[in-house]
Amino acid sequence: MADTPVKKLVDQEQSALKALPDGKREALFSRPETNVTYTREWLAQNAVAKGDEQWRCLAEALYFEARGESVKGQFAVAEVILNRVDNPRYPDTVCGVIHQGTGRKYQCQFTYTCDGHKEVIAEPKAFKQVGRVAHLMLNGAERSLTKGATHYHTRAVRPKWSKTYPRTATIGVHHFYRQTTRVSSN
Repeated sequence: MADTPVKKLVDQEQSALKALPDGKREALFSRPETNVTYTREWLAQNAVAKGDEQWRCLAEALYFEARGESVKGQFAVAEVILNRVDNPRYPDTVCGVIHQGTGRKYQCQFTYTCDGHKEVIAEPKAFKQVGRVAHLMLNGAERSLTKGATHYHTRAVRPKWSKTYPRTATIGVHHFYRQTTRVSSN
């Protein structure tokens, strides 16, 4: 077979797929259902979730950042975290993204990690719910709620960056934004 443009594209795609970690490659080909209604009833039909360190980091972030949100709002916050994992500007693991900047009071990406308060999971039922969200998201659930958002904040605040990034969605008490692409500077 000649080296046609189509063959070159197929070879390039196969190389890219082979370069993905096994978990990400599997998630691409076995996505959970996409006709999601984002209700507590729908979420409760999914198995109780437990997982590895990355699952724990995401479940805790959802607990401390979004447990009072609707199921849809919890999925949206998870999208932001996973969108950052996929963005070269941020660490390439869930735990890395969540703990970025932790260590300096209020200078981190997710306030609960640097506000000086001890993190205590006092609502097991809420943690069970966000654990299910974390499990589904880490296993390839569709990310269409926030249109690629990498940032969010509650309606109660207005950070400086919110004036420069385009807002992509508002879900519950959170506004979601997509970080703009940087062009080189002189």
